[in-house]
Amino acid sequence: MKFPKMGKRNLKLFTLALAYLTQPVLFMGQDSNAQPQVEVYRASKPADFNNDIYYRNKLEYSQELGVLPINIPLVFDFLTGSPYTTWPLHYTLVPNIASLRWHVNDIGGPWILRGNTDLTFSGSFTAIPRGPETRYAAFDVGVRRNFIQPRWRIVPYFELRGGVGDIDAKGPDGVLYAQGQDLTFTFMMGSGVRYNFNPRYSMSSGLTYMHISNAYLSQPKHEDFGINVYGPMVGFNMRIGKPKQKFGE
Repeated sequence: MKFPKMGKRNLKLFTLALAYLTQPVLFMGQDSNAQPQVEVYRASKPADFNNDIYYRNKLEYSQELGVLPINIPLVFDFLTGSPYTTWPLHYTLVPNIASLRWHVNDIGGPWILRGNTDLTFSGSFTAIPRGPETRYAAFDVGVRRNFIQPRWRIVPYFELRGGVGDIDAKGPDGVLYAQGQDLTFTFMMGSGVRYNFNPRYSMSSGLTYMHISNAYLSQPKHEDFGINVYGPMVGFNMRIGKPKQKFGE
């Protein structure tokens, strides 16, 4: 079958136009199942640097110095039946304490109690610039709770310590209200804040209460009056050994 000359030309134009119009439709059909690739960047919280400071089995060397000039009654007088009062003889104690701090766990716990705990093993020498005695040496064991919130560089703490020591007692020499014997026991309670410069070094500052007595062992020969004072305490902490090992290192 022969087409007129004009018809062949029109057929070619129609074929080209049809091919041009159907090409985008074919491409769209090929990509109909493809999903646009959109990269979503979610803002992530910065890592808590405190995980590199407070962690299980971390060891620290601690050096503390205090000045405790404020005399108060024994805080446990209500348990012993003693009169809640101070004695006429007042003391000022200046404890110098060297300690090994052992962090026994990682950071954990609910809300305001979130934190970690360290055990403290201390040797101390206490000068007595005010009072009949002049010095007190002791070995103490304690526990401190660090209250750690995420990304807090300043961390509150509360601690308790107890131990046994030796004082140059002047009660046997006839000094009224002085200590009744050399063998004595100590109890310390303190609270403050710790500031971490980095995972290795930190400082602490707070108030500490200190009690010294012989637990009535000198009675009835010599009265056990005891010493009860409190005041400021500052400390310096330094990590012992290598930093915390990250997973996979």
